[in-house]
Amino acid sequence: MKIVVIGGTGLIGSRTVAILRQGGHEVVAASPNSGVNTITGEGVKEAVTGTQVVIDLANSPSFEDKAVLEFFETAGRNLLPAEAAAGVRHHVALSIVATDRTDNGYFRAKLAQAKLIEASGIPYTIIRATQFMEFLRGIADSSADGNTVRLPPILFQPIAADDVAAVVADVALAPPRGGIVEIAGPERAPFDEIVARYLKAVGDPRQVVSDPGPRYWGAGSRSARWCRWAKRASAISVPTNGCVAHRQKPDPPSEVHPQISPARRELGGRSSPSRKH
Repeated sequence: MKIVVIGGTGLIGSRTVAILRQGGHEVVAASPNSGVNTITGEGVKEAVTGTQVVIDLANSPSFEDKAVLEFFETAGRNLLPAEAAAGVRHHVALSIVATDRTDNGYFRAKLAQAKLIEASGIPYTIIRATQFMEFLRGIADSSADGNTVRLPPILFQPIAADDVAAVVADVALAPPRGGIVEIAGPERAPFDEIVARYLKAVGDPRQVVSDPGPRYWGAGSRSARWCRWAKRASAISVPTNGCVAHRQKPDPPSEVHPQISPARRELGGRSSPSRKH
């Protein structure tokens, strides 16, 4: 099977490409550096020709409200018609949990991206993820005041990039859902506690102080303040116990991806995400 991964050299893209290639698939890691630019349209038609699945993991280089909206709308208007003309059978996009429940510019842009996908006529699955564990240090840095890191005690449920990539690959190889899948990490705990454990695990001497003042929207979701850490990658109904869920079918979870990723290991993680079909 030929699969094109837009943003195939990024944090999630590189991992997804590796998984799919290990499975014997023909995978194109598409990026502007490889001659595929969804903003200018350069190389897009050629890349998707003969492709069965397109995975869109590209992210805006700017998080300014207008710029990020223009990025996702322009990319969608260049990519989706090319996919339709090429007869692509499955479009997979990574987004963020709570995009339809939080009012900030980046989330509005991801919602606009989803609407373009839904209107394209291409069979699709949109994956929404919670914050990535790999951004915990960046979150601590952005919330630091000297040697003190102030974070709210809101419940937080981060997920490791390895697990996101594994789910993206699984979803890409499965039949299109025609809807949204949401993923979160295996553990839900206070935001400040998770970051404190991470800093201790990596030998960072900074102290984390629980402070309800900093605003954070949604258990396990990215906030406006830390939206920039949503990276350069994209992301599926927010489960409360570290699971993957299909919004329309709240069935009991079943285990997937039994490995513990290095990022979770640093936090003392013991279980993997589970999935609801």
